[in-house]
Amino acid sequence: MQARKLSKADEERVERAQGEMIELIRALCAIPAPSGREERRAEFIRDWFAQRGMRAEIDAAKNALYPVALDRFEDVVVIAAHTDTVFPDLEPMPFAQGNGRLCCPGVGDDTANVAALMLLAEMLKGRSPRCGVLFAFDAGEEGLGNLRGAREIMRAYGPRVRAFIALDGQTDAVCARAVGSTRYRIAAQTRGGHSYSNFGERNAIAVLSELVCALYAQPLPKAQGATTTYNVGRIEGGTSVNAIAQRAQMLYEFRSDDEGCLAAMRAQLEALLRAHAKSDARLTCEAIGERPCGRREIAQAQRRLEAACVDALRRYAGASPEIGAGSTDCNIPLSMGVPAACFGVYRGEGAHTREEWIDTASLCGGMKAALSVLLGFYA
Repeated sequence: MQARKLSKADEERVERAQGEMIELIRALCAIPAPSGREERRAEFIRDWFAQRGMRAEIDAAKNALYPVALDRFEDVVVIAAHTDTVFPDLEPMPFAQGNGRLCCPGVGDDTANVAALMLLAEMLKGRSPRCGVLFAFDAGEEGLGNLRGAREIMRAYGPRVRAFIALDGQTDAVCARAVGSTRYRIAAQTRGGHSYSNFGERNAIAVLSELVCALYAQPLPKAQGATTTYNVGRIEGGTSVNAIAQRAQMLYEFRSDDEGCLAAMRAQLEALLRAHAKSDARLTCEAIGERPCGRREIAQAQRRLEAACVDALRRYAGASPEIGAGSTDCNIPLSMGVPAACFGVYRGEGAHTREEWIDTASLCGGMKAALSVLLGFYA
């Protein structure tokens, strides 16, 4: 496929939609959607489509789906944007507009891209697709969502999917290589006791701390062109300053774009858990999330999709994007050998922080780039 040069009418339509785009972002930001609690955003999206005479549905994974011509074509292209945010808040977060910026936690990642995809789906209404098109507003992309929404989409449509495009991130990069990961909850359990009268009893926090130090001293496996990382992202435990901690737990992950390196990290973790086992302290390790790598060989269809995304971003967003690796909804199709790529429609800063903001002026060019790519699947 190739990105299409927009007609003057298409460009003007995107330009006229910018006010509606900003209001839609504002409305979506007012609906909290932490991973696992995306149902209100999904319902908003479904109802928004219904108001425009476009039938959308919500599946068991809390994906809001707007299918086009799926009954007329065997081949399907999925165009996705994830509805969940990284923040746990269940109350609306502060939204501000001024100085050419929209400011709100999650305003860019991935709310702006969700709003763009909604408007683009409406703009394409009535056009003739060359294959089935599934506009997917999917759940569970962030944190421990474990790519729940993308997994369900590929479970339901996988044999028919010929390409998967995710609107996520910004206009400065095209993510087309999958970084796999495994996430764990690791806990230490001891007898504990009083900090004075039971001094000398094993402390669960100390046991876990020793393991953390060992994890951060482990060597990283090496493979040609691969990058591997690890992180302890959260640790908690204990009862009081004068109590020997009976329990402590942490969240740990490792990532790599090479399956062999992921396997090596798994083996190292198992060895370290065995090495730190003690008769008076129990260590438990539970896998709580796993994201697959993509395949190392790059097919021609994948290269064509990447080139289309890069070309559109250069032409309409004034960007010079490079092909990069990341952990996105595209991990699932890429692991199945389905061409997939991910890019966004805005520029901004502070993703995954409460100081996140986006540049309103960047949205028009980003939407034009996305429309250029999507038109590659239309007659």
